[in-house]
Amino acid sequence: MKVGLLTLEQKNDIEGKEFTPDSFFNPVLDANGNWVISIQEMEQATIPPYEWVHELPLIDFQPKITK
Repeated sequence: MKVGLLTLEQKNDIEGKEFTPDSFFNPVLDANGNWVISIQEMEQATIPPYEWVHELPLIDFQPKITK
């Protein structure tokens, strides 16, 4: 599954912010220490301050393994 790669600064900028009415960014940390958001969050972002997420580089999601 592909996801959008964020820098720590970008993650801090968008975390918990509304990207479309009643939907909020929820960055997650992958197994490689990358902050990422879903393709759906990227595609559906319509609120102007955050439209830059459409241009994020895509990477393969590596889920964290929890025991």
